[in-house]
Amino acid sequence: MTTLSTFQSRPINQLDFQDRPNFMNNSVDSWCSFVISTYQEIEDNRPLWITLDGTHGADFLALLVPLEQICEKEGIPFSCDFTSDYVKPESELRAEMAPYLTDNRAFGYKGHDVRPIQYFQIDAKASLEKKALETGTKRGIYVLCGPGAAMLASRAADLYFFADYSRENQQLRHAQRMGSFGFGESTDKVETYKNCYFLEWPVWESYRREWLAYYTDHIHQEAYYMDLNNSENPVWLPAAALKDVLYRAAQQPFRVKPFFAPGIWGGQYLNKLVDLPKEWPNCAWSFEPIAPENTLLLQVQNSIIEIPFTLLMEAAPYDIMGQRNVELFGDYFPIRFDYLDTMEGGELSLQVHPKQEYVESQFNEHMTQQESYYIMKNTPGAKVYLGLKEGVTGADLLEAVEHSHRDETPLVLPSYVNEYESEIGDLYLIPPGTVHCSGRDNLVLEISSTTWWFTFKIYDYLRLDRDGKPRPLNAEHAKHNINDAMDTSVVEQGLIARPRIVSSQGNNTEELLGQRDDLLFQVSRLSLQDTWQGDTNGEFVMFNLVEGERVRLVPIENEAAAVEWGYAEAYIIPASVGKYRLENLSGSECTLITARVNPDWKEPLLPHSWTSTKETSDVFR
Repeated sequence: MTTLSTFQSRPINQLDFQDRPNFMNNSVDSWCSFVISTYQEIEDNRPLWITLDGTHGADFLALLVPLEQICEKEGIPFSCDFTSDYVKPESELRAEMAPYLTDNRAFGYKGHDVRPIQYFQIDAKASLEKKALETGTKRGIYVLCGPGAAMLASRAADLYFFADYSRENQQLRHAQRMGSFGFGESTDKVETYKNCYFLEWPVWESYRREWLAYYTDHIHQEAYYMDLNNSENPVWLPAAALKDVLYRAAQQPFRVKPFFAPGIWGGQYLNKLVDLPKEWPNCAWSFEPIAPENTLLLQVQNSIIEIPFTLLMEAAPYDIMGQRNVELFGDYFPIRFDYLDTMEGGELSLQVHPKQEYVESQFNEHMTQQESYYIMKNTPGAKVYLGLKEGVTGADLLEAVEHSHRDETPLVLPSYVNEYESEIGDLYLIPPGTVHCSGRDNLVLEISSTTWWFTFKIYDYLRLDRDGKPRPLNAEHAKHNINDAMDTSVVEQGLIARPRIVSSQGNNTEELLGQRDDLLFQVSRLSLQDTWQGDTNGEFVMFNLVEGERVRLVPIENEAAAVEWGYAEAYIIPASVGKYRLENLSGSECTLITARVNPDWKEPLLPHSWTSTKETSDVFR
C-alpha cells in the first residue's frame, strides 16, 4: 500500500510483479554490459547493429560515451551515426513547416498529417545504407542514434532501443536554449513551446506510439523501452514487458507526477506546500493531472521507471476510461486538475477560451478549453472576474483595452466584467466564450477539459513577462470567441454553483456542484466524516483532497492496491477498479472534490490518433 506523509511531488505507484522473473534493468554499466555480451554472442563475422531511437533532448551520449570507452579498452571497433546529422537545413525545414508553425508567436496549426520522415534530407536513407554496406563486412559495434533511428535504418538491427524523455524535462532544456527538434537554439520560450505543441509533439509522439506498437507486437525482435530522464541511471525493459506493466497500472488507483511552473502572476502558497526550487520567485501552476504533460512513476520490481501518462492511455484506454468515455474521447484523458496560485501574487490576465468550432478550424485541435474554478484558499477580499457586465459587449471590452494600451492607463476592469468576492468552497463554471480571470490572493483548483494552450489573453495590466517581453495578447482571436450572451444574468443564474445534496451515507454527504450541457465534466463535493462506499460504475473517477489531512481508498476486489493521500493531492480511479471504500484518516471532517465525465455529455471529441488508421505503420518494416 502506498503511504504518504506530506505532499508528494514524486508520488510512486507500486505495481506487484514479484511473481515474475526480473525483467527490469537499470544503470549505464548494465546497458553497456548487455550490449557487449550481445556482441560477443554473434558467431558470424559481422558487426552488432543497434538503433538507439528516442525523444529529442534525451542524453544519448550518456550511453554512447561509456560504450565507446569500453569498446576501445576491449579492442572492439565502434562507430556511430546520429540522425540529427541528416535533418534538413533549418531554413528548408521552416519553409516546409510554415503552415503549422505560422508567423504567430504563440499559436500554430497542429501537424497531425506531417510524417517524421519529412524532417530528414531526401537522401538520408540512401546515405545511411551506403555506410551500412561499408560497415557490414567488418566486426564491431555500429549504433544509429537519435529520433527516427529505426525508421532511417537501412537494415534490420540486432538490438532496438527507444530512449524516452519527458515533456517536463524537455521544457527545462528549452530554458537552457535547446530548441524544438530541427529548429536550432531557443531564443523565445513562447515560440519554442508553440513549435513543440503544434509540430514536434504531434509528429514525434505519434512516432513513439508507432514504434511501441510495432516492436511490442514483434516480440522475436530484441526491442527495449528506456526511461532516460535520469541519464546517470537509465531504466529499461523489454518492449513487450512494458505492455504488461501498463496494463497492470490501469487496474489500480494511480497518481501522476505533478508538473509545477513559475509565472509572472504566481503566488507563494504552493511554494510553501511543496519542496520547489529555491530560486523560483513563485509558483503559478501545478498540473495534476494534465494527461499529455504529466508522467507516472511506477515501482516495478526493484526499479522506478518514469513513463508518460499518454503511454498508459494508449495501452489501456478501456480499463482506465470505460466504454462510454472511450467512445467519446478515444484514448485521450479528457479532464484535468491544476492549481492557479495567486496567493501573495498577482492577477491572471483577463482571458477567454475558444469555441469548439474555432479551435478545430483554426488550430486543428480536437477539444476546446472548458473550465471551472474551485476556491481552495483565499485571503478575505480576493476577487474572481466572470462574464461581461450587463449591457457590455465583447467589442466594447476590446475597444476599452485598446484605449488602455494606447494611453498607457490601467483598465477599470469591474466596469466591463462582473467582479465577485471569492469564498472558500465556491465553484465558478466557465464555458468557452466566457471572459474570466482570478484576482490575486486565491488558490484555485481548476477542473477543466484537457487542453491548456488556448487561452486568448484580452488584458494583462500593461505588464511585461519575466523575460522582459510583452506577454502575448490575442485580441483578434478573442474578437471571434467572446460570447456576449455570457453576461451578468447568465453568470448569476447558471455559472456560480449552488450546491445540492444528491446522496448521503450516515454522516457523509455528496453534493453536486457543477454540471452544464456545455461542459464535458461534472464536479461534486464529498464531505467525508468516516467511510464512504463508492463504485466507478464503469467510468473513471478523479479525487482531490481539498480540506483535511489524509484519506485512504481501498478497491474492494483488490485491497492490496489501496492508496493513501494527503491534502491537495489527487488520484485517478480507473473504471476497472469498480467498487471501492473511502476512509477518513484525519480525525476530523475531510472534503474531496470529485470529477468525472458529465453523464449527459454526448458529443464525441476524438483525437486525431484515434480517428486515423489503427494499423501499425509500415515505417519499420
